[in-house]
Amino acid sequence: VQLQASGGGLVQAGGSLRLSCAASGPTFSRAFMGWFRQAPGQERDFVAAINWGGEMTYYADSVKGRSTITIDNSNTVWLQMNSLKPEDTAVYYCAADSTLRGVRERPGYWGQGTQVTVSS
Repeated sequence: VQLQASGGGLVQAGGSLRLSCAASGPTFSRAFMGWFRQAPGQERDFVAAINWGGEMTYYADSVKGRSTITIDNSNTVWLQMNSLKPEDTAVYYCAADSTLRGVRERPGYWGQGTQVTVSS
């Protein structure tokens, strides 16, 4: 499984960003896709996840109501983030796993990170 993330950048507080993750490889290995983030000096934390069919979504409390994870027919997962806060600043990583628990706790596959910086 290969994951290619993009879409990070610098945005002012209250603004929006949309991250994308293009996936390739065996579908069963990426039955669940997700996003994590890691701020400097902190652990990598779960942000959101979605199943490959797009029917089930899961969010961390820190982003619930402000973010939307979707998936499209081109094997791309999107994370729309609105009302961004300075505390959302982190490197965001795309992830994939064959199980829901795996993608939320210990994904088997990672993409490269994309930096999101929210200025106050």
